[in-house]
Amino acid sequence: MHLSIIVPTLNESAHIVTTLTHLQRMRDKGAEVILVDGGSSDNSRELATPLVDSVLTSQPGRAVQMNTGAAQATGEALLFLHADSHLSGDADQAVFESLTERQFHWGRFDVGITGSHFMLPVIAWFMNRRSRLTGIATGDQGLFMTRAAYDECGGFPEQPLMEDIAICKRLKKIGAPACLHEKIVTSGRRWEKHGVWKTIVLMWWLRLRYFLGATPEEIHRAYYGK
Repeated sequence: MHLSIIVPTLNESAHIVTTLTHLQRMRDKGAEVILVDGGSSDNSRELATPLVDSVLTSQPGRAVQMNTGAAQATGEALLFLHADSHLSGDADQAVFESLTERQFHWGRFDVGITGSHFMLPVIAWFMNRRSRLTGIATGDQGLFMTRAAYDECGGFPEQPLMEDIAICKRLKKIGAPACLHEKIVTSGRRWEKHGVWKTIVLMWWLRLRYFLGATPEEIHRAYYGK
């Protein structure tokens, strides 16, 4: 099974080299890495070019960017990775084992969150536990799936937020996720920038509103304040 890793980015020059460097061992084993830029005004694309197989451009928005990358990907397995998240060089083997030997159609990793605040490991624990209980994952957890499952569910709904929740709901109709204990490490910058407790309350409130029927556009305005 051939793996394509799709990384959406927008002004991620501070993180993109570290993220892509972690993927080089998988590239050496045959994985394809595609970066999809949403119109960066920094030098993200230039930094990424030596470390990926393709650099694509699209309209901004994670869902649009990830669908653009998937349309060009050649792999039978797709892994969608945030630009500030790191995987070990053996993560591809865990994906292959889940999708072939264990016959899952899709899955995600356990997440760890970097940063100095004592609550970040607690947040990660609750994210992983919630995901196991609900079968819903977030993009921070490194969503992966077979090409067939991606095509069957129609890809990511092209909405401004909660696209990860939406595609998980579609994928659950195909089968339950593989919830891997292998770690993906993501930056805690948004929690620390806006305040950990404030961000926890905001994210839970936004997910509740989405569950109760608020549109992605309403969630986007509430999250960004515009």
